[in-house]
Amino acid sequence: MTGSRAAPRNAEDDSTTDDERWLVLDRRRWRRQDPTLPPEVAHRLLSHLGRGRSAVRALKKAGQDPAPARERVGLAKHGLGERGTPWWEQDDAERCRRWATALARLDELDD
Repeated sequence: MTGSRAAPRNAEDDSTTDDERWLVLDRRRWRRQDPTLPPEVAHRLLSHLGRGRSAVRALKKAGQDPAPARERVGLAKHGLGERGTPWWEQDDAERCRRWATALARLDELDD
């Protein structure tokens, strides 16, 4: 795994606070993206997320099934750590596997 953190972190000694884990908007709590994502990985996942959201809107507007685009959104959100097992419960290897798997599947959608 690449990254700029000084020491590896594991699930048992995670010291993040609720403010670092959750974003509250309009009284709804949303999981924040994994702060240990390498910048280039976060950029790629956010690009996939944006393209997926745009495609969902376009397909709905055209009266078509947005399910394929929603798959891209879901994969990107899993890769970012916003869905699935909470990132603060994963060790470094699990986190790296999570985003690598998501990126591989997202890239397959482009092929």
